[in-house]
Amino acid sequence: MDKLSRRALIGAGVAATAWVAAGEAGAATAAAPAPMPLAPPMPQPPAGGAAVDDRAYWRGIAAQYDLPPDIVQLENGNWGAMARPVVQAYARKIEMVNTATSFYSRRGAGADFVRIRDRAAKIMGVDTDEIVFTRGATESLETLIGGYNRLRPGDQILYNDLDYDSTQAGFRWLAKHRGVELVTFAMPEPATYQGIIDAYARALEAHPKVRLMLLTHVGHRTGLVMPVKEIAALAKAHGVDVILDSAHAWGQLDFEVGALGVDFVGLTCQKWMGAPLGVGIMYVRKSRLDAIDVNIGEEGEEGPDGINRRVHTGTSNFAGFLAVEDAFDFHEGIGIKAKEARLRHLRDRWAEAFRNDPQIEILTPTDPRLTCAITSFRLRGRTSVAQNKALAAELLDRFRIFTVQRDGIASGSCVRVTPGVFTSEDDVDRLVAALKIVSRESAHG
Repeated sequence: MDKLSRRALIGAGVAATAWVAAGEAGAATAAAPAPMPLAPPMPQPPAGGAAVDDRAYWRGIAAQYDLPPDIVQLENGNWGAMARPVVQAYARKIEMVNTATSFYSRRGAGADFVRIRDRAAKIMGVDTDEIVFTRGATESLETLIGGYNRLRPGDQILYNDLDYDSTQAGFRWLAKHRGVELVTFAMPEPATYQGIIDAYARALEAHPKVRLMLLTHVGHRTGLVMPVKEIAALAKAHGVDVILDSAHAWGQLDFEVGALGVDFVGLTCQKWMGAPLGVGIMYVRKSRLDAIDVNIGEEGEEGPDGINRRVHTGTSNFAGFLAVEDAFDFHEGIGIKAKEARLRHLRDRWAEAFRNDPQIEILTPTDPRLTCAITSFRLRGRTSVAQNKALAAELLDRFRIFTVQRDGIASGSCVRVTPGVFTSEDDVDRLVAALKIVSRESAHG
C-alpha cells in the first residue's frame, strides 16, 4: 500500500468528500443478495441500567444476534459475533468501499478514520495521538514486543503460564535475538487477589535484572482477571516496563486504559466490542514512544515521528475499520457496567454451582475482582490435553453445547466456557444439567 492510502487508513487527515455519503447511498441500490431481516428495535435499558436478571431486556438484546440454531454457543472467547445492526452496517460499507475503491481511500478515508480513532481514544481514556489501528491485538502486541528497544544483553524478561501463546513466543524471540534471559513462573492456584500480586513481587525480587514483562489483563486460558494497576505499579517500582495484553478485557470490563498505569497496550475490537474481524488497537503513552522502534516499513518515510509510524498494516479492510463505529454504538447502547455485570452473572450461575463439587474443578476463584465471563473447568485429576478435548467433544456431541479445550496452564489442560451477552439463563442451565450428568458418571466411572 502506498504512503497516501496507508496514511488514510491509520489516521492521516485527508479531507472527506460529499461523494462518500452519496456513494454509500447509491451502493445500497445496486444489485445484491437479499438483505437479512432487520433486527427488532434495540430495547432501551431502564433508568439506572438493566438488571442482570431482567430476562425480558436481555432477550431483547439476544434478538439482535443471529446465532447457530442447533447448539448452545458457549465459546465466544475466540471472537465475538457482531450484532445484526453492525453486520448490516458492515455490509453497506463493504459495498461503498468496493464501489469507490481508491477514490474513497485517497479522498474520504482520512477524515473517517480520524473520527473513529477519536471515539476509540475517548472510550479508552487516552489521547488520540497515543493510539493507532492495527489488524488485531496479536499484531499490536507483537509490534510492541519486537519494537521494544530498551533491552541490552544480560537483561531479563518475564512472563507466566497464563500469558497468551503468541506473546510468549514473542518473548522467546526476544531472548534469542536480543541476547536477554527469559524468566517464567506459574500462577499460583487457587489464585487470590493478593496472592497474584505477591507472585509477581517474588518473581521480580528473585530476578532483579528483569527489564520487561508481559501482563495479561484477562487470561484466555482460564479467564483470571489480573489486578493490573497494582502489578503495573509494582513493576514500575522495580524499573520494569510492562506490555499489557488487554484483548479480552476491552469491551467486557469497565475500565479506562489511561488509568491503568501501563505504557504499552494491545487491544482488539473483534472480541467483546463486537466489531468485524481484523481490527485492533495499539496504545503507547506518548512520553514512551521512543521506546518502540519505527516499523521497518516506515524506515526512510517522511512525516512526523508519531505512533502511526510504529505500525505498517499494508492495505487493510477499510469497511471493517469503518464498522467499528457501529460496534461502539451497540456497545454503548447496552452500557459497559450492565454488560460486565450480566456476563459475570451468567458465569456465576454455572461456575459457582460446581464450586464444591467433588468431581469438577473450577479454575477461577469466587472473588468478583478476579472473574469475568470466561471461566474454565476440568474433571478432577484429568489434566491431559486428550482428556479435555474429549470432554469438550462430549459436551458438543452429546449435549449440543459448544466449548473449547485450552492448554498451556502449568496445572494441566481444561475446558473453557465463555457466554456472550446473547446467552440466556436457559442456555447456562443446560450446561449445568450436562455437567451434573458428567460429574455423576465420573464419580461412578
